[in-house]
Amino acid sequence: MLVAASSPLTKIIPGLMIWTLAFFLIVFFVLKKFAFSRIQALIDERREQIRRAIAEADDSRDEARKLLEEHRRLVGEARGQAEEILAEARKTRDSMEQRMRDETEQERQRRLEETKKEIDAAVKQGLERIRAEVAELTLEATSRIVGEKLDSDRDRELIASAIDSLDFSRLEDLG
Repeated sequence: MLVAASSPLTKIIPGLMIWTLAFFLIVFFVLKKFAFSRIQALIDERREQIRRAIAEADDSRDEARKLLEEHRRLVGEARGQAEEILAEARKTRDSMEQRMRDETEQERQRRLEETKKEIDAAVKQGLERIRAEVAELTLEATSRIVGEKLDSDRDRELIASAIDSLDFSRLEDLG
């Protein structure tokens, strides 16, 4: 303990204490007058900047939420529109397929009718040839039986009327 009492830092010197206290009060007064207000202003300014930054962050977060909701809504609408487009495309495809089936069926029916007409015309032409051939054969057979040549025009008229009275429907049914 003796060492601590002999140190000049631990000795109580009344004059030094008064001057130290006086300088402390002068420095405190100067700091209070000039520095503390500026320091407080800087602290207040920094506090206000932090408050604004937090408010801006909150606003940005709210705006981001709104944008996210808007984005989700737009994505939903886009999906809905895509589904509508796909449904319309399917409907168009189905209608085109049906139209092509109908056109194909109409073409098939037209060709079938055309073929039937061609067949009917060929059958009629064949029957006409058969009638003409029968008339010739009958004329020739009659002239051989009778033994003389008959008048060609008159005989053809008789044979044509006889052939017309014959029933060729059995031949048509076979064709």
